Amino acid sequence: MSKTYQIHVFGKPGCDKCHTLNGRLDDLLQEAEWADFEKLYHDLETEPGLVEFCEAECLNPQRVPGFYVSKANPATGEQEPLPNPQPGAADAPGGSSALYTWVGLQTDYSSVGRGVITPRMIEAVLRQAKAL
Repeated sequence: MSKTYQIHVFGKPGCDKCHTLNGRLDDLLQEAEWADFEKLYHDLETEPGLVEFCEAECLNPQRVPGFYVSKANPATGEQEPLPNPQPGAADAPGGSSALYTWVGLQTDYSSVGRGVITPRMIEAVLRQAKAL
């Protein structure tokens, strides 16, 4: 049975930043606070991973790795992406790395984001998900 929340991570083999994001999520999900979250990894070099990425319709392929959070609908049990409550907000969790449509992050390679998704950014997004 799946958990209440799913973190849909998009990455590819040989990507150091993808490896780092996965490791940070794995470490975080060992903590009791995040026991109702599980990670699903989608490899963009596979057909299923690419289909999932396209169906998400919110991540920029030039800003991989990234992730969005879904939550089980209590009525149906189906996982549904969590809508971003304030699309484009300047103070969004994750700042310039925040997704516009869904609650999540993608890598900001500009001088502002420096290509880093920090543990603090990840935790802020997971807290945002739990608050919705």
